[in-house]
Amino acid sequence: MLQASIITIGDELLIGQVVDTNSAAISRVLGGIGVKVRSMISIADDQNSILESLKRESGLSDIVITTGGLGPTKDDITKKALAEFAGSDGWYYHEGQLAEIHRILGSRGLDVLQINTDQALVPKGCEVIVNHLGTAPVMVFRGKSSLYSLPGVPFEAVAALPDIAADIREHYSLSSIYHRNLMVYGIAESKLSNLIAPWEDNLPEDIHLAYLPSPLTGIRLRISVYGEDETSAEKRVSGLLPALYALLGDYLYSEADDTLEGKTGRILKANSLTLAAAESCTGGEIAHLITTVPGSSAYFLGSVTSYAVSVKEKVLGVPHETIAEYGVVSSEVAAAMAEGARRVLGADYAVATTGLAGPGGDESNKEGTVWIAVASERGTVTEKRVYSADRKRNIERFAASALDLLRRSLQKDGFSE
Repeated sequence: MLQASIITIGDELLIGQVVDTNSAAISRVLGGIGVKVRSMISIADDQNSILESLKRESGLSDIVITTGGLGPTKDDITKKALAEFAGSDGWYYHEGQLAEIHRILGSRGLDVLQINTDQALVPKGCEVIVNHLGTAPVMVFRGKSSLYSLPGVPFEAVAALPDIAADIREHYSLSSIYHRNLMVYGIAESKLSNLIAPWEDNLPEDIHLAYLPSPLTGIRLRISVYGEDETSAEKRVSGLLPALYALLGDYLYSEADDTLEGKTGRILKANSLTLAAAESCTGGEIAHLITTVPGSSAYFLGSVTSYAVSVKEKVLGVPHETIAEYGVVSSEVAAAMAEGARRVLGADYAVATTGLAGPGGDESNKEGTVWIAVASERGTVTEKRVYSADRKRNIERFAASALDLLRRSLQKDGFSE
C-alpha cells in the first residue's frame, strides 16, 4: 500500500499562532484514494529543516506533500529548499500561473508587482498545477517519491486536492482503504471500550477499530480495512455490525460520519416539526450548532438567550418562586424555560439549558453542571449532566448533551428520518 508523509511549514504553526487544518484535509483525501498517511510533521521556516525533512520523508514514503512557506514575501524560503532538494539547475516562469496572478490581482483592482510575478517563478524540472484561487502554484517533483508542494492558505490548499488526487491516480496503482464510521454519544470512552470489548476482541486481525472522541459529536468509532476490495470489505464489516449495534443501543445516533445537529435536523425536517431553544449557560451555542446545518430554517424558529434571571422570568415566564425555591441551576427551571420557549415561539419542540460553565458564579458548588429540558405536547423531560473541563469545553458539552436529549426524545416519541 502506498504511504505518504505530510509536512507543514511555518513558524506560526510551531508557536501556536495558527492551527494546522491542512494536514487533516490532505489526509482525508489521501485516505479516500487508498494512500495511507505514515506521518504528519510541522517544521520551521528554515532551509536546513526543510531539506532534512524532505530527505528523510522521501526515503520513507512514496508520496510527500508539503504545505506552507510559499507566500510573496522575502522570508519564504520553501521554494529555494525545494529547488535544492530536487537538484534543479535554474528557474522559469510558468505562463499559466502568471496569467492567473494577473487575473486575480486585476479583479481586485491591485497592481501586479514584481514580488507577485515571482510567485510564478518555479524550479526547472518541476511540473505545475495551476492555483486558480491564489498566486502560489502547486509544484510537483518526480523522483524516487513524488513531491507535491501546496500553498499554506487553507482554502487554496483544499481546492488543489482534487487535482493532486487525480495526479496520484494517474501515476500510481492504488490499493483500497475502507472506512466505516459510527457516531456514539452519552458514554465515556473508557466505559464504551468496556461495553464493546466482547465484540472488539473477536474482530479479525485485518479489521481495525479506532476511538475518536469530540466534545461536540461524541465518539466516532472508525472501522478500517486496508488493502482489500471495497465491496468485499464493506460486506465483511456490515456482517459484523448487528452484534455491535446490540451492545451500543441508544448511544448510537448515526451509522455515518455525522453530527448531533445534523441528525436532529433531519428528524425534525422529515416529520415537519419545528424547534425552539432557550439557553442560559450555553449562551447561544445550541442555536449556533443548529443553524450550521443547511436548510435549518425549515424547522428552527429561533432561540431566547435568557442569560439573566430577569429574562428567564419576563420573556420565558419562569415563575420567580421556582427560581427562589430550587435555584437557577435546577431541573424545575430548565423545564420551565423549555416550556416557555415552546409557548413564546410556537414550536412543536423546545430544548433548554441552565447551568454553570465556570469558573465562579452564584452557585459555584454547581460548576460544570447543566440541567437540560426538552418540552413538547407529550410533556417535558429533564436530564442532569456534570462535566469537569474549562469553560469553553463545558459549554460545548452542555450544548451537545442538549441536542442528544432532543434526539433521544424525538426517537422515543416515534419520529425518525
